[in-house]
Amino acid sequence: IYEVENNRDPESEESEEENPADMNMIGIFSRHFQLSVPKLASGRRAVQELLSDLLQVSHSLFSDSFFPVLEPAIGVGSACEGWSPQKEEDVVYCMFVPLKPPRGYAFHLEPDTMTEMPQASMRIRVELVCTCPGEQPDQKMLCFLHNSPEELKSNQVASLLHTLCTGPYLDGEKIALWFQTFVISAWSVMPQSRQYSMKVLPSCRSCKMKLMKASGRTLYVEIVFSVQQGDSDIFLSSQPTEAQFPPSTTWLESYAVAEAKFFRHVSMQASPHSCHLKCLRLCARLLEGSGLSTYALKTTVMHLLTLIPPSEWQHRYLLMRVDDIMHYLRCCLEEKLLKHFFFGNEDMPKEISLPPAFQEAQPLNLFQHLAQDPAAHTKALKEFDKL
Repeated sequence: IYEVENNRDPESEESEEENPADMNMIGIFSRHFQLSVPKLASGRRAVQELLSDLLQVSHSLFSDSFFPVLEPAIGVGSACEGWSPQKEEDVVYCMFVPLKPPRGYAFHLEPDTMTEMPQASMRIRVELVCTCPGEQPDQKMLCFLHNSPEELKSNQVASLLHTLCTGPYLDGEKIALWFQTFVISAWSVMPQSRQYSMKVLPSCRSCKMKLMKASGRTLYVEIVFSVQQGDSDIFLSSQPTEAQFPPSTTWLESYAVAEAKFFRHVSMQASPHSCHLKCLRLCARLLEGSGLSTYALKTTVMHLLTLIPPSEWQHRYLLMRVDDIMHYLRCCLEEKLLKHFFFGNEDMPKEISLPPAFQEAQPLNLFQHLAQDPAAHTKALKEFDKL
């Protein structure tokens, strides 16, 4: 693709740029698929402000408690990246809220050997840490490790291990229920309560909120709890995928924060009228019903964004870039090979921090299931060709 772009005749490129038929087709695509992103950006800002205020209330309530420390929220997923294929009224803004251990505790990540999952999974062991006053005897902080159960009980001090854990492991379902209860009780003091009515929707391992304005505008927010792996952009997520529903003490490895960071990096490098987000949204709509996952499409576009220079993603090249994306996907389907973006990728931007094992690993194949199932592979090719 890169060679074709570099060898294109400048005169033919100029004629392509001014081709009325092409520009008309781009206009039709933009209107039909509602490709503008300002409304997504507006919704994202409203949700980020909501989460900032909500976490500020939580810090005032839980600063001296045994509950996990809630870090600033991170917007992830297609809506926060700016390309959601959903209609405006159906868009869900997903926010990761990283958890840190409160004083007196430590989190230790352990590989989950009890559950067979296709996606990497871990359990988060919660361990007590000594908080005895030491050289400052005037402190009245009780120590779960060394104070007697009678002293703790008489002071009505509850333990994280006894409330949000199952055994010694952090429990995603218990954390979700705790946070949902907090949101319901805290909503009346939130500034947004004067603009929106709020409903907490059913969810086992996240907090889903429906915010409704008097004008009829609705915002859907999903708060997912996460634990960072070291200092990297890879997190463990409390929310399972639709295909995987492990025990509540199993946390799945998520690349959502790294993906969001990648798209921010691309936006900083791109021209003001870059079409990469429009291409993603358009192709996602085109692929509906094809059996191909949105994640496969997203991975394809991330690969192409590292292969095709930013200048070649200007709006006038939208049709060519869509063609590149679909052609790349078709080739990957034929070869039954689509490499995961974050494993063994030499083109990874330096701004994204990955665990050392990721950089040294062999790339994972997102189409491995097609390589193992000839019937599924044949079906996928037929469905794609119908497009």
